[in-house]
Amino acid sequence: MSSNPQHDADHTLAYPEPPAHPNWRRRGTAKPRPLTPDEQKRNRELLALAERKPRTRAA
Repeated sequence: MSSNPQHDADHTLAYPEPPAHPNWRRRGTAKPRPLTPDEQKRNRELLALAERKPRTRAA
């Protein structure tokens, strides 16, 4: 049986993504505050730690 590209399509892409829930949208024009350099440093440290650490399985 030969493979047909039309039949190999990823079925998760068959339908468009639904619109976001209204609660996900920000009201007004207030923008989130930028991260401070300390917060950025902490996030980089946590990311580096997470990348080194082996994943544990949830029970």
